[in-house]
Amino acid sequence: MRWELSPDQQFFRETTARFLVDQVPVATLRGLRDDPAGFPAGYWRKGAELGWTSLLAGEELGGGSISGDGLVDLTLLAYEFGRHAAPGPLVPTNVVVAALAAAGAAHADAVAGLLSGDRIATWAWMEATTPERFGELTVEIGVDGEDVVVNGVKRPVEAAAQADAFLVSGRTGDGVTQVLVPADAAGLAVTPLTTVDLTRRAATVTFTDVRVPRAAVVGEIGGAGDQVERQLQIAAMLCAAETTGAMQSAFDMTVEWAFERYSFGRPLASYQALKHRFADMKMWLEASHAASDAAADAVGAGGPDAAARSSAAKAYTGEYGGELAHECVQLHGGIGVTFEHDLHLFLRRITWNRAVYGTPAEHRQRLARILIEREAA
Repeated sequence: MRWELSPDQQFFRETTARFLVDQVPVATLRGLRDDPAGFPAGYWRKGAELGWTSLLAGEELGGGSISGDGLVDLTLLAYEFGRHAAPGPLVPTNVVVAALAAAGAAHADAVAGLLSGDRIATWAWMEATTPERFGELTVEIGVDGEDVVVNGVKRPVEAAAQADAFLVSGRTGDGVTQVLVPADAAGLAVTPLTTVDLTRRAATVTFTDVRVPRAAVVGEIGGAGDQVERQLQIAAMLCAAETTGAMQSAFDMTVEWAFERYSFGRPLASYQALKHRFADMKMWLEASHAASDAAADAVGAGGPDAAARSSAAKAYTGEYGGELAHECVQLHGGIGVTFEHDLHLFLRRITWNRAVYGTPAEHRQRLARILIEREAA
């Protein structure tokens, strides 16, 4: 990230980096490949104590930011997660915290559990759609007396098997409703999926006549469209920041390799053809920093360009993050495609972030719609 950080922000960022190096070094990440949760026992609770889950909740709910702008602070955290390929449901948990906090004191107990790290919640929003239908919801949330009833399928849902609750976004008539569904609700089924990232877990979640009381509704029935839009902006922005961190680590690793690896008596970095490739990667990296920072500023301010900037950042980092990571693999030669080398950890994280909360193609379609609507207004 390219902001001029305050001393408190710098301390927060450095503390997070040290914690990740100590708790989840590369050797630990490899060992988590077959771990059901994807992170060590107690790891998420310790992270919550450092403030990982509290930045988007107000002080009245037990949260609070570092700088007064919780989204920018959270972006710094996401960047470090990308730089270290760190495990943990950072994006979905904070999206849920933001939604519950926006609803006021109605879900204060749930927020308290998330802020302490004792509980995990995830956002069940994504569905299998085409780029043209990106963001459309097919899950139905109906009202039946004092209950709401959820029917449909969400896929993929991050950390579904580890979650204590699901924030489900669905359609009620022509409106959008969100409801907090406990993981042990009758009619809820979780089917694990295989993911490319070593530590990220996902699943298909099926809701079959899942009943919860009306008190579980987050916000207003049929009136959650604006809040869901903001949640998507937050998720896209955080994915972009995390991807940028992973790009930075992959690039730094490859530059160091190019100066240390000799071919025909010269370091790889001295060859003109490779210099051009490094120049391209540096341009993609710096543009990703700029796009991620601009998205965080816009979403944090809640301005009219927040949707466009968050989608632009998600599309750009998703597209060129993959380009940069594959270039780094090629420049490493044969060792770059081995499991023993660290490079694939960042390629995996970039690939994961490219796929969730909208692909580059889906966000380009979304961005085009936003710009067309703006021109027509």
